[in-house]
Amino acid sequence: MRTIVYPGTFNPITNGHTDLVERAVRIFDRVIVGVGTSTQKASRMSLDSRVELCRTVLAHIPNVEVCGFTGLLTEFMQQKDATLILRGLRTVADFEYEFQMVGMNRVLAPEIETVFLAPAENLSYISSTLVREIAAYGGDISKFVAPEVSAAMRAEYAGKQ
Repeated sequence: MRTIVYPGTFNPITNGHTDLVERAVRIFDRVIVGVGTSTQKASRMSLDSRVELCRTVLAHIPNVEVCGFTGLLTEFMQQKDATLILRGLRTVADFEYEFQMVGMNRVLAPEIETVFLAPAENLSYISSTLVREIAAYGGDISKFVAPEVSAAMRAEYAGKQ
């Protein structure tokens, strides 16, 4: 069974993330969406909230498991007995960052390989950072995220503009 882990903070999960999971299940037997924490990214939503939103948004896709984790991705991969990482590439800047991550992960766990997929062209401009920015100013994010995510973000930012 070919298992791949799609890690990220999913802060929030976007239509671009969902597209990558839908593409991955056509290639791999099992996709584990690893919702993590990051020392570099502040999150208003708790890890548990992000995990639940991912489970809700991805419920229609077979062979997907959503798990929260803290700590190093390589340790999470070892716990899940997985050796493949899925990463999305939208821009050249994404590639430069991801290429550094591949190198670091190879040093930490040489058995792990990274697979890159590009989202659909009509979704390639969407980023969680931009979605959060729009939501923080009370803007409409419904074109970029699932309805459940839009509702959760509205609730999260209600009265905090």
